[in-house]
Amino acid sequence: MPSPSPEIIQLLSVFSVAFTAPTFAKVMVLIFGTILAPGRRTVTAALRMMGLGDDPHYSKYHRVLNRDCWSPWLVSKILLSLIILIFLPVGTPLVLLIDETLERRRGKQIKYKGWFRDPILSTKKHVITSLGLRWVCLAVLVPVPWSQRPWALPFMTLLALGQKTSTRLNKRHHTIVQWAEFMIEKVRRWQPDREITLVGDGSYAAIALVQRCQRLKKPVKLVSRLRLDARLFALPAPQPKHKPGPKPKKGARQTQLSQHLEDPETDWKKLKVILYGKEHFIEFITAISLWHTPGQDPVTIRWVLVRCPEGSFEPAAFFCSDPRISAKQIIVWFALRWNIEVTFEELRAFLGFETQRQWSDRAIERTTPGLFGIFSLVTIMAKLLFPTELPVRQSSWYIKEEATFSDALAAVRRHLWSHLNYERSSKNPDLFLIPQDALFSLVDSACYSN
Repeated sequence: MPSPSPEIIQLLSVFSVAFTAPTFAKVMVLIFGTILAPGRRTVTAALRMMGLGDDPHYSKYHRVLNRDCWSPWLVSKILLSLIILIFLPVGTPLVLLIDETLERRRGKQIKYKGWFRDPILSTKKHVITSLGLRWVCLAVLVPVPWSQRPWALPFMTLLALGQKTSTRLNKRHHTIVQWAEFMIEKVRRWQPDREITLVGDGSYAAIALVQRCQRLKKPVKLVSRLRLDARLFALPAPQPKHKPGPKPKKGARQTQLSQHLEDPETDWKKLKVILYGKEHFIEFITAISLWHTPGQDPVTIRWVLVRCPEGSFEPAAFFCSDPRISAKQIIVWFALRWNIEVTFEELRAFLGFETQRQWSDRAIERTTPGLFGIFSLVTIMAKLLFPTELPVRQSSWYIKEEATFSDALAAVRRHLWSHLNYERSSKNPDLFLIPQDALFSLVDSACYSN
């Protein structure tokens, strides 16, 4: 079995407060086994990788997920604190990315499944739905020393049921916007003094979420996409003292953003920004307006309408709940949202996301968030083991410019493999000599296996 270095043991020991001592010992086995296992990330696969395939008491490891008492909220809080401690200097603002992803699952015993839009198979013109579980993930954006691109490290993942599934199970339905409100309030209580920016796609462009972010004791900046037909109004003019009655909440209706695109007299400003790793010359206009929908109080936002003369992307509008933020900063923040999509893809490719086979309700609620948390744990371990430069797999036909998560996972695996506890050989062992080059190739293949 692997015997990690004291740095790794000390790192993981901070999570012990969320578990009883026996449960935490089993959790350690599952964490290391999941990191080392290729293919499916099941409990049995983790046990095999830890040399416990013949353990007759294997069911006690399943109970960690479906029966044992421990606090997922406390684990999320500790994980967020660790990420901040390892990657972000004191006082650095938090940039949180929120998005939902689909875990394709079938089976009569999985009560929480439903039909949702499949982001991988769908296109702009054709929407394809798949049966599975929808997860809302909150990740913190951090710089890593081995990559120019910041990484999105998940620390909180919640199951968001569909409307029909909630009705069938007689549960109160929560939309993804309501889950986002709940999650950001949790983070604000955990980090009461930090500046926080929450970035999400158009699914989180809701006045209710803007109001919640603005009304927190220390407001959170919400950045999202804005519809081109959004109802925008001017700020209300001061009401004359001699005029009785309630004060107006909004001023005159403003021109729709889509009409600005068609107006030849629109005063576009030019800007050079780096989006998705490439330099773009864009044009934009911006203003402060009141965003309003019937039945809700209007909210003050700064909106930015962007178009690209090069034609590399279609015109789009974004907004921030803090009108003091500059247009350029809003554009940059929204472009950073793509990093959470990279995290979802790497979870599928290298940590076996969608290969889980638990079917009980509690195990489902714990397994996928745990797998997302292991993604962050692997990145933290790699940072502790290689503070400045991470070993990158190279070949003569492919020069890899910077490290990716596969290299971080391989580095952690190699560290765990190198700390194996070997038993003394018997008096008459069957000894096989393996050439060193062949041994290194086998280890390299094991470390980079999916």
